[in-house]
Amino acid sequence: MKKRLGIISFFVVIFIAFIVVWNFSYQQGLEEAYMPIIDTPTGNFIPSESGMFKRFDDTGLDYSNMPVDENHQRTLNDYYDNRAYPGAPPSIPHPVVKERSYGGNTCIQCHQNGGFVEKFNAYAPVTPHPEMVNCRQCHVTKNTNTTFKEFAFAKIKPPKVGEGINNAMPGSPPMIPHQLQMREHCISCHAGPSAPKEIRVSHPERINCRQCHLPKTNTNIEKIDVSTFLRQFDSLNEK
Repeated sequence: MKKRLGIISFFVVIFIAFIVVWNFSYQQGLEEAYMPIIDTPTGNFIPSESGMFKRFDDTGLDYSNMPVDENHQRTLNDYYDNRAYPGAPPSIPHPVVKERSYGGNTCIQCHQNGGFVEKFNAYAPVTPHPEMVNCRQCHVTKNTNTTFKEFAFAKIKPPKVGEGINNAMPGSPPMIPHQLQMREHCISCHAGPSAPKEIRVSHPERINCRQCHLPKTNTNIEKIDVSTFLRQFDSLNEK
């Protein structure tokens, strides 16, 4: 009898262990995979921008049909003035409800889909990562425009914009002059009424931005000799 109970207990323990392991494996499978930055000889890349296809599959067409509000356009200077340096998280230029407020209850209400906010007489920029609800972990309120003490830190100059500046070749799509980490949703900054007018894209309905636009890995790309690429084109024109 004891031997039989021992065998039954053994199989019960094995079954419970199987259920625990299976449940843990199932829960892990539901979590989004961590996307590390790959360091390559030509630069840093994110192997998969899965988020690019999650939120803006339908809103791209909405952005393309939105009229331009000339009286409330944001400039690229405003965009960078609200950052400690290019690529830094933007500071919060307005009062917050609570000092320890979290995104799901406050920030996301305006910044998940954007829209005009009469209280601040401006369009709320759309966040590229609404799933990260602890906004105050990276974004701080802007309490002063001056520093407490003089320092020798030279502010980094932002990437230049304009026709032919970030293009690999004449007439080619401009390259991406910044890293993509935390910026996977391109049209959150490049489309809609809150986008800076200098970098507002003309075709937000084309969702796969990386099909034509690639990261700029060479800071001196404008100095590359493109005669090799143009030789075939010139020979065709002569004919």
